[in-house]
Amino acid sequence: MDLPTLRLVHSILEERGIRRAAAAEGRPASSASAALRRVEAMLSVPLVRRDGQALVPTLDAEARLPHFAEIAAAAAALSALGESGGRTPAVSLAALARFTAAARAGSISGAARSLGLGQPQLTRQLGHLEVAVGRTLVERSAAGISCTPAGLEALALAERIGAAWEQLATASAERFRRSAATWRLGAIIPFGHESVIAAMLARLTVAWRAARPRQPLFLSSTTADDLISGLKNRRFDLILLDTDHYPAEFEGQLIGRSQLALAGPRSLDEAERQDFAALLRRYPIAVPSPRSGLRQMTDRFLEATLTPAERSRLTLVEVDSIPVIINLVLRHGHLSVLPEHSVANINLPPTLLPLDTAYQQSLSLVWPRDALSRKAAETMLALLKA
Repeated sequence: MDLPTLRLVHSILEERGIRRAAAAEGRPASSASAALRRVEAMLSVPLVRRDGQALVPTLDAEARLPHFAEIAAAAAALSALGESGGRTPAVSLAALARFTAAARAGSISGAARSLGLGQPQLTRQLGHLEVAVGRTLVERSAAGISCTPAGLEALALAERIGAAWEQLATASAERFRRSAATWRLGAIIPFGHESVIAAMLARLTVAWRAARPRQPLFLSSTTADDLISGLKNRRFDLILLDTDHYPAEFEGQLIGRSQLALAGPRSLDEAERQDFAALLRRYPIAVPSPRSGLRQMTDRFLEATLTPAERSRLTLVEVDSIPVIINLVLRHGHLSVLPEHSVANINLPPTLLPLDTAYQQSLSLVWPRDALSRKAAETMLALLKA
């Protein structure tokens, strides 16, 4: 790991974008993207997530941002020591640590022995560091080495950088130790505590704890696209999707299907209930994000029920929160396509008009194609069936 890489990542977190960070640092966008991947892999922590066109720091990244800022500030001060024109010197963290060890020991030979290096190798590395910084950092004599004034400044900066990186690495190591035994299940967002999915996940949590007491189960809910992305970058070990379509790089099994219904205000009269097309033209329609399987099924229903001209005049209200959508239906005169059984469990449910059997919400458990994930999936499927 080196200073330009860490400074690029800090800029990505601050600028919330690969291209903006690359422009701010005077580097190609490909270098910024590679730097982000490298640091995420080194720390075993996802640092950003996509929010539309922007990159948003994850909560893990927000917690670590002060350490990245400390490294970036110290790297800028180190570049100001020399004549690099403001460019961050291409110095590795290992080189800074070895310089610190030599400066503190006052002897290249002594530092080399403690580091398990050859003396010529450490001498060359100190020379490369001085070239990269653009200043003489140590003076050599028969008695050993001593820091020049610039070397003393560089030593303080190197120790600041080393301490900040240690904080980053320690936080990741602790997180890894906590999560190594934990299985992380990503699931679609339940419709409320009364819903079929919420009840199923609660039963699964209890059954998993009984079956695998030494392997905690972590549950997180988000949209279908985010679940698939999380499975790809190993943020999740398994995911529960509201669709039976998923990338071929994964394995999966259908768990069940729920019939969909057009949900509307309780005040709908009998005549209104008979004509879906007229209802859709009259009332605003609350829909989840296109990233969800439910939205994809809603779009299929709208395309089959209305002409293109009629669809162009619809009032669609996009809300990525099922509780808000249900509130819009119950209290604000909206329509929405929702799983019939889940919504029927609500106290004083909305009017529910069942759709054709072609419109169903599928639930699938999906996992990576490896033996360990398959074993966990088999356990989870057995618990779900039980």
